[in-house]
Amino acid sequence: MNRNPAFASAGALLRDLRARRIGSLELLDHYLARVARHNPALNAVVVTNIDAARKAAKARDRAVRRHAAAGPLHGLPMTVKESFDVAGLPSTWGLPALRGNVAQRNAAAVDRLEAAGAVIFGKTNVPVMLADWQSYNPVYGTTVNPWDRARTPGGSSGGAAAALAAGLTTLEIGSDIGGSIRNPAHCCGVYGHKPTYGLVPTAGHAMPGSLFPLDINVAGPLARSAADLELAFKVLAGPDATQARSWSLNLRPARHTALADFRVAVVTDSAVAPVDRRVRTALEALAQFLSRSGVRLSRTARPALPEAEVYTLYIHLLRAATSAIQNDPASLRQAIDAAARLRADDHRYQAEQLRGNTMRHRDWLVASNRRHTLMAAWTDFFGSHDLLLCPVAPVVAFPHDHAGERATRMVLVDGRERSVNEHLFWAGYSGMFYLPSTVAPIGRSPEGLPIGVQIIGPPGADFACMRFARLLEQAYYRFSAPPDFDD
Repeated sequence: MNRNPAFASAGALLRDLRARRIGSLELLDHYLARVARHNPALNAVVVTNIDAARKAAKARDRAVRRHAAAGPLHGLPMTVKESFDVAGLPSTWGLPALRGNVAQRNAAAVDRLEAAGAVIFGKTNVPVMLADWQSYNPVYGTTVNPWDRARTPGGSSGGAAAALAAGLTTLEIGSDIGGSIRNPAHCCGVYGHKPTYGLVPTAGHAMPGSLFPLDINVAGPLARSAADLELAFKVLAGPDATQARSWSLNLRPARHTALADFRVAVVTDSAVAPVDRRVRTALEALAQFLSRSGVRLSRTARPALPEAEVYTLYIHLLRAATSAIQNDPASLRQAIDAAARLRADDHRYQAEQLRGNTMRHRDWLVASNRRHTLMAAWTDFFGSHDLLLCPVAPVVAFPHDHAGERATRMVLVDGRERSVNEHLFWAGYSGMFYLPSTVAPIGRSPEGLPIGVQIIGPPGADFACMRFARLLEQAYYRFSAPPDFDD
């Protein structure tokens, strides 16, 4: 057995479970003890289901003793993001009005995890309506970053990433429409994968009454190793029960086995969303390493996209999608009236958000058509490159800031105040176009904060993105535990 299973990879723990070097119940109790010891300072795990988890773990142990067939996650204790339905547990999305919203059935993704043998023992914190790069709400309070408790763990899957980084869970599942898997992975120094749109079902990850999948939004894994991302993705991906009648998933495996096999471009900055020198420096160091390793690397190639237009278009499509969960008629009427009063030359974030929130369906069709027209630039780019590496966010994890509305908050980029909403540029760069993106840790800032890289591939190239992250993990940089939690 691993001497300290808290920070072992899920794959290593599963090998121990299958070899009976440790039992599922024993491993579960190990993580529950860590939650009891460390979670009060972090507030990452906000709901537990201990009795049911222990019952499930005992059943997994009995199956192993009987040499019964085991799923790929058999006996592995883990947590899930609070917004995923788990039967018998609340899904509040951070809203006090939903404290009583107890799920009657599992989300599709949770069903797949349990069918694979996972033991779900709790849920992790989120911001209100999953709408922040911080993870705080009036139901469960504030989650802090295990690397620096004065800073955000990211959002909206911030509780998930913090719990992984602190060794409170083995594996996690998050959702991502605006960087909500990628941003917390970057802030907490773990791995995250935003799948190609539509590959992982999102049923059961929705506000009450909302049944259809949102545009752009995906579900995907977070982990402490790149191999664990692939392990979880294989469990999660595929058509839902209705779609399975007509199609099955058969993604092409990663073709390349060495870093030098890849054709890669590196982008470190943008005039639309400038990147702080600490993040740029880490990306530059990675680019230099890749060049020395024989990677066919370009520092100038990038998709021929009008970046300012892409940013605005993404805000419109993003806010059109998220408006589906805002169902108060009076507020909607007020928003429509406010949007009608906007000046044509008003391009503040708040104005573009309002336009997206109140977009007519005809206008959405025009915007989505423009998205698909611009997709040609990515298609051309991937004709000569396998992957694009770029920032996850403009800055490292920033200090907690709960004042006012998110749209008005600022972060420091090279000592100058910039809108925190510029995080959306790097989220939408791939997200709006439905592309897969893997985040891998690549270093730490001078003050010791994690920095990640975003690895973007063409549609369906999920395994190529994760393979590149795995090769970086082996040759360049891997997860390390925050000092206060490595006991």
